[in-house]
Amino acid sequence: MSGRILVLGAVGRLGYAASEAFLNADWKVRGLVRPGRGGAVPYGVEAVEAVTRDEAIAAGRDCDVVLNALNPVITQWQKNAMSLAYGAIATAEANGATLLFPGSVWNFGRRMPEMIDENTPMDAASYKGRLRIQMEQRIREACERGMRAIIVRAGDFYGGGRGSWFDLVIARELPRGRLTYPGPLNVAHAWAYLPDFVQALVKVAERRAAFGAFETFGFAGHGVTGQEFITAIEAATGKELNVRRMRWWLIKTFGQLMPIGRELAELEYLWRVPHRISGDKLRAAIDNVPYTPLPRAVAAALKDLRLG
Repeated sequence: MSGRILVLGAVGRLGYAASEAFLNADWKVRGLVRPGRGGAVPYGVEAVEAVTRDEAIAAGRDCDVVLNALNPVITQWQKNAMSLAYGAIATAEANGATLLFPGSVWNFGRRMPEMIDENTPMDAASYKGRLRIQMEQRIREACERGMRAIIVRAGDFYGGGRGSWFDLVIARELPRGRLTYPGPLNVAHAWAYLPDFVQALVKVAERRAAFGAFETFGFAGHGVTGQEFITAIEAATGKELNVRRMRWWLIKTFGQLMPIGRELAELEYLWRVPHRISGDKLRAAIDNVPYTPLPRAVAAALKDLRLG
């Protein structure tokens, strides 16, 4: 069951990739963008330039699904995250559309178990995690009023472009034969290859009528140790790399002076606490969950960055 989707933030990394995936699945795609960015959406997307919540609601007219692909820059989370989430809820609710929301592992904090599923208690260790919990609570409350929503939870995105830990930190110095990893190499970390994730969003959107009013699914992606991830990078590049650990003490010191340091330091635990996401419920719901094996996904991600 396809239809028409409104992608909020259609020129962002997730929004752009999702817009292409829905277009390729024969959906009609409308993309909400900031003024002056209408020409930056994928070919075939109907661009709507908007600023206010009323304009976003108007853009969602006749849409079956609203994807919230809005993500404020990390230093603006406290200021903008909740207002963007409220706008997405209002847009879906006013138009009788299903809200599609990408969930995070930030909700679970330092005491999260190694395997996260749909029943794992949320116990955020950071204000960003607490905001994430509030977002999902507001979505659930809207569903109790009659809206429908699907949350698909994933780890850190990589592939499909720039803007993640993969390209901003880990692979940044690959041309010099160096690699920086943010945590111990024996700790599992949840990754989501973006091209796979957006295909999963299409599949759950197509089967939305079979789900309850409020559904959450985990997207397993690649839950691998730092060493496994580095091995895949070395295989893709054909090089034995000089692997260095990220200097968190320096970032924390830097964070006393500049916001970006504080924001990054708050997420250090995600690289020290082992965690993977269970995809059992998603597999039962959509059968063939999109999955690219780690070596191929890493090689493609490096090629996207012109590093492979």
